[in-house]
Amino acid sequence: MSVFDSGLNPKYLEAIKKFRLIDDTFFNVCFDGSIECMQLLLCILFDRTDIIVQEVVTQRSAHNLYGRSVRFDVLAVDGDGKIYNVEIQRADEGASPRRARFNTCIIDSREVAKGTEFKEFPEVWVIFITENDTFRARLPIYHVERVITELDQPFEDAAHIMYVNGAYRAEDAVGMLMHDFFCDDPDQMHYKELAKRADFFKHETKGVNAMCKIMQDLQDESHNSGLDEARTNTALKMLHDNKPMEEIIRYSDLPQERIEALAQQLR
Repeated sequence: MSVFDSGLNPKYLEAIKKFRLIDDTFFNVCFDGSIECMQLLLCILFDRTDIIVQEVVTQRSAHNLYGRSVRFDVLAVDGDGKIYNVEIQRADEGASPRRARFNTCIIDSREVAKGTEFKEFPEVWVIFITENDTFRARLPIYHVERVITELDQPFEDAAHIMYVNGAYRAEDAVGMLMHDFFCDDPDQMHYKELAKRADFFKHETKGVNAMCKIMQDLQDESHNSGLDEARTNTALKMLHDNKPMEEIIRYSDLPQERIEALAQQLR
């Protein structure tokens, strides 16, 4: 019996058929722990064959000291200790230069051990795979590097930014890779590593079940986030009106500790 007749949520099953690697949820799932897929991706983007990936993790949340957070799509580490942050960005504003700067800062603050000498800081690459041609020059890849302007020399701070043009189509490695990222049919993909991974989550029972579970979790998370925001707004309004604590607890359904913390913010 087909997995699509297995009693799973039909809306999820229909969405799974249409998923592509350029959709960040599917990208995260397919690349999670897949050294084979990440190695392929990096070797193509860097035009090398000797990159050996040691670790791949997805959706790692990181926070800076002031509370702003970033949710990385994929972080990978190679055999030389270089760190690669690969981000899928469908909207142009998501791949802003300052977002790249922020990601680099967070990676440094999270990945560099206390006491590490500056000369030992790892080389970091922030890579945006964008749906559109961000810089509109019809190039497959754009590299961003710091330079000493007056000397026209590289600054060599070991921090790099790369934009991959998702709209690029050509009969070369990057063009075929971007074709695969925008393809919803594994049978039509050029690279077998990506096709095999995509096929697992689209057509095999275990993979489809995992996708449905992830989609349900995302829906629940979205619902809970909206519910929490509504409760918080209720509590803030009642605090502003100097309502009694017991009444705020009853109408907002928030614990007293949370309400007291909100009260501190209003002072």
